[in-house]
Amino acid sequence: VQLQASGGGLVQPEGSLRLSCAASGSIFRLSVVGWYRQAPGKQRELVATSTSGGNPNYADSVKGRFTISRDNAKNTVYLQMNSLNPEDTAVYYCNVRFFNGIRFIDYWGQGTQVTVSS
Repeated sequence: VQLQASGGGLVQPEGSLRLSCAASGSIFRLSVVGWYRQAPGKQRELVATSTSGGNPNYADSVKGRFTISRDNAKNTVYLQMNSLNPEDTAVYYCNVRFFNGIRFIDYWGQGTQVTVSS
């Protein structure tokens, strides 16, 4: 599985961005997909996930501002980010987590930089 993330960039506070992550292969629809982020000097943290059934889960820090969605026909997961603030500045990574019947396997995208600054 290969993941290709896009959509990052520089945005002013209170602005919006939409991240996309396209996956290859046939396991996407069976997997939990999500977004994580890593700010300089900090550990990678969960932003949002979506189960194979489309149920979302969000970090408290982004609830009400970010929306995760998935299009299984396109093998793509999205992250709509609104009301961005400087604390959202980080490299954002998409993730596909697949259970092969024995264990979970994680696949990661290359990361896309999001910078929130005036």
